Amino acid sequence: MKKNIFLLLIVLLLVIVPFYIQENAEFAGADSQAEEAIIEMNPNYTPWFESIYEPASGEIETLLFSLQAALGAAFIGYYIGYKKGKSGNTR
Repeated sequence: MKKNIFLLLIVLLLVIVPFYIQENAEFAGADSQAEEAIIEMNPNYTPWFESIYEPASGEIETLLFSLQAALGAAFIGYYIGYKKGKSGNTR
């Protein structure tokens, strides 16, 4: 139990500390940073692929990204729990 609390504290520190170290930083996604770098290196670059779906606003995009992350975490948690339970039943 103490090990889990220690790990939880480390995770909380990893989430909170960057906000204090870089108070005025913009936490943009890697996609937009990559796009800016590509345009900076080659201003005549034209993307060869368009997104199938473009969310109406940034908030909806964030919501969909969060939903994707939650579903992925739930799947991984379920799989780990399933494997742990399955290995516990055979002993």
